[in-house]
Amino acid sequence: MGNADLRQLAVLDEVPFEELEGSVVAVDVHNWLYKYLTTTVRWTGDDVYTTADGTEVANLVGVVQGLPKFFEHDLTPVFVWDGGVTELKEEEIEERREERAEREQRLEEAREAGDHLEAARLDSQTQRLTDTIHETTRELFDLLDVPQVEAPAEGEAQASYMARVDEAVDYAGSDDYDCLLLGSPLTLRQLTSKGDPEVMDFQATLDKHDLTWEQLVDVGILCGTDFNEGIDGFGPKTALSAVREHGDLWGVLDAEGEYVDYGDRIRELFLDPDVTDDYEIHTDISPDVEAAREYVTETWNIPADEVARGFERIEESVTQTGLDQWT
Repeated sequence: MGNADLRQLAVLDEVPFEELEGSVVAVDVHNWLYKYLTTTVRWTGDDVYTTADGTEVANLVGVVQGLPKFFEHDLTPVFVWDGGVTELKEEEIEERREERAEREQRLEEAREAGDHLEAARLDSQTQRLTDTIHETTRELFDLLDVPQVEAPAEGEAQASYMARVDEAVDYAGSDDYDCLLLGSPLTLRQLTSKGDPEVMDFQATLDKHDLTWEQLVDVGILCGTDFNEGIDGFGPKTALSAVREHGDLWGVLDAEGEYVDYGDRIRELFLDPDVTDDYEIHTDISPDVEAAREYVTETWNIPADEVARGFERIEESVTQTGLDQWT
């Protein structure tokens, strides 16, 4: 998820949806989907999204609730899926597994105690993107004709790369501050929140702090990333001052007598990540709403009233002015 402390350095501005109309957004699907998945689980009874054999598909409710925001504002989402896990990230993932196991134990205790509110909160925090969630989300996206891209590694890296080099892509879409370190020129944040999103501006951030891209990455490494713990006592402002004084990560580490394991490799993960140009995207979206509704409510037995408004919003949006290509 990146280091949220980088918000202290990032240049961010709220932007009205009206100014984004017609844009293409490469969305880090894991980041986007997880927000809707956890919200659905927390505020919806598990009988709504659990099949007779115990399979949970809360993602289908979340997708139907989340997609209309793009369609209603004439935004074309291109959902970018994570590929293989970067080796240096395995330790962080193992830590997340341990944390999830602890929460699952607390969840059982809350259920046994009859604390339904606490159980719902903990249940939302223990969600993970299962194989079924991956498969059913992809199938629903296909029915709604939403473009999808398979990244070779990190989805946010691929989305950032597409926003940087693909003239057809206007923004990366993610709440992950790593997009800043990955050089996404413009990143749309808060796409899952109420109200207008905000734009994180890469070049404006470099200009504001008189940094190069490499130096910005060095600041991130000193603070801590998904791939390293960071140096004790270094927040964004301290790291910024240190990089300005000593020039780069290596100068700071020498001056402080510190060491970052695999520092050069971590640097390259941001400056030259594993990405691909082998993809195709289309903007002439033609969603088959009826087939999607049938898939959600009949194939997976989600109660129709739970997704009715979401599908109505999608249907209404395809006939709005400016969305004629979807009719």
